Amino acid sequence: MSLSTRIAPFLPYLRRYSRALTGSQTSGDAYVAAVLEALISDMSIFPEASSDRVALFQLYTKLFGSSSVLIPEPVSPFAWEKRASINLASVSPLARQAFLLVSVEGFRTSEAAEVLGTSESGMAQLIERASEEISRQVATDIMIIEDEPLIAIDIEQMVESLGHRVTGIARTRDEAVALFNATQPSMVLADIQLADGSSGIDAVNEILRSAAIPVIFITAFPERLLTGERPEPTFLVTKPFNPDMVKALISQALFFNESTQAAAWGFAAHACTASSSRAFPGAAFLIGRSSRHRRNIITMMERTRLCLVNASAAPYCSE
Repeated sequence: MSLSTRIAPFLPYLRRYSRALTGSQTSGDAYVAAVLEALISDMSIFPEASSDRVALFQLYTKLFGSSSVLIPEPVSPFAWEKRASINLASVSPLARQAFLLVSVEGFRTSEAAEVLGTSESGMAQLIERASEEISRQVATDIMIIEDEPLIAIDIEQMVESLGHRVTGIARTRDEAVALFNATQPSMVLADIQLADGSSGIDAVNEILRSAAIPVIFITAFPERLLTGERPEPTFLVTKPFNPDMVKALISQALFFNESTQAAAWGFAAHACTASSSRAFPGAAFLIGRSSRHRRNIITMMERTRLCLVNASAAPYCSE
């Protein structure tokens, strides 16, 4: 199987990662183009790794940090790209990459460490740093729906350790709706099975009728969320939970739900068209390179599809 065939399935995800990493559709695609051009010029640079997916992202990481790859800084016409660039720039580069590799692209910690050339313990430190830096940007009010007092206290401490404010803890559906109406938080962390037998899902559905805010369900009964009508936008963590995972998910959900939400989802909805300059904005940076390289790179980019991903759902791809 040719190398181009092997890496083709991963190009949509590399584009998504690159756009999120740079905060720009234009420069993100240009970096991916640089990777493809380098591969076309010399396929021996494709690294040996545990998988082709890891190897492709590893090569991207090497070129992303290389001073030999010169890509002009674009002036984006999109307001969401400008906002995303500002917010992402405040997160240190390695921590930003670690956060996106694990939280958005779904790499295991060991795989992400391989991509970045670090240890698993170093990877964990980078993710924690990214979560803290992101949380400082989007510190907000968070409401907790949990009927177990000790678990509620643990969650409250996690939330406050990230710099957020807890507006209160509700133990039943009715308490949750009343607390939300009184405090208007920007996020909800909810259990599913509540004290009086009522449902956290019902509480969240009622809340989402009046406010489109992110929700993270922390539950021992995930099957109840995965069947029937599921509130959106929704993330899911199963009990017993890993505190670091919950912290990272809180930061991810808030970061991509705030003014940068369009950067997280809008870039993924960009569909390729027959016009290479419109379908692939990075093509503008290929001017002056060989026509054969331009054709090969643009063809590879146009054949890819961009995929939306939700933490609680399978990827959805748009042609």
